Amino acid sequence: MPLHRPDKPFGQSLEEDRQTILLADELGFSEVWMGEHLSSKAEPIPAPLIFLATLIQQTKNIRFGTGVINLGHRHPVVVAAEAALFDQLSGGRLMLGVGPGGLASDGELLGRPDMAERVKLVRESIDMVIEVMTTNAPVNLRGAHWQATLHDQIWTDYGVGQLPKPLQQPHPPFAMALSSPKGDTVKLVAERSFIPISANFVPLSTVKGQWDTYTEVRNALDLPVDRSIWRVCRNILVTESDAQAEEILADPDGVFAFYFRYLGGVRDIPRLNEEPGESITELNQRYRVDKSLEKCVIAGSPETVTAKLNEMVDFLGPFGTLVSVGHDDEAADGMWENSLKRLRHDVAPKVSQHMKAKPVT
Repeated sequence: MPLHRPDKPFGQSLEEDRQTILLADELGFSEVWMGEHLSSKAEPIPAPLIFLATLIQQTKNIRFGTGVINLGHRHPVVVAAEAALFDQLSGGRLMLGVGPGGLASDGELLGRPDMAERVKLVRESIDMVIEVMTTNAPVNLRGAHWQATLHDQIWTDYGVGQLPKPLQQPHPPFAMALSSPKGDTVKLVAERSFIPISANFVPLSTVKGQWDTYTEVRNALDLPVDRSIWRVCRNILVTESDAQAEEILADPDGVFAFYFRYLGGVRDIPRLNEEPGESITELNQRYRVDKSLEKCVIAGSPETVTAKLNEMVDFLGPFGTLVSVGHDDEAADGMWENSLKRLRHDVAPKVSQHMKAKPVT
């Protein structure tokens, strides 16, 4: 996302995230996705394109995804122009993840507290972003929420009225995160041939439902179904031993327990403010952290993680890319760095081999 303890200095969190991505590129990871949050120190990236731009010159192959640009908060002309700039600077390595903006505090801060309103903004904004990326002035974008016109101040011979264009034509691939098994977002992703990204904080039964719905919509529209574009996100930690993983999972304030307690709490802030003072244990119980750890975390030795991921492949069927969520290296002991190395060298080849042997249904 990435996620950090809120008492960690801002600059330290940023540098840790930069180093993680540099390591991922060195190890041969194919892509990185970075979220956008203006008002949470736990998820401290307010502008993913600015952050990712600091890594363009230091990386060789890794592709950069926004996970996501919040269209409920940004004017589509600005989104299109900044995305085109980044795509050019990165040599065409951008994947443009977009969404409504799920953090309630951001919605309040920017004067759009209604999530339903932000969801409505998304379809309108996507069309405008694509039009700006693929056309030049005159511009006449008039929607229910956003407007942009450019008719009079055009000087073609000197480039005035020409809008920034991405390197990837007609535009970078779009992506959207999915948290529900059905609904408008899954349908939109299927209809527009966007990249589906199944969230890491929902059970695998929900993830499977997302792909089933996506497939149904594609089939109904007589569009091809390509499993290779599907991204599946999980919370993965490869440890020295199963005992080490079990100790981390059993800690009521461990890295994973903190994460899922945070996710539950940010959706429940009014009640938390009305009834302050609950302990960590009480909050874990309220937000059913134990169930999330059971259903959404894959942790253990390389052999155990490989077996669990193979079981996931058996349940979901083949998919294109496994996305491992970034968590805070709070102990500063290299645990997460070692986990990435083991995931890449010890786990991924075996899971890929297992996936290739699975029949596609």
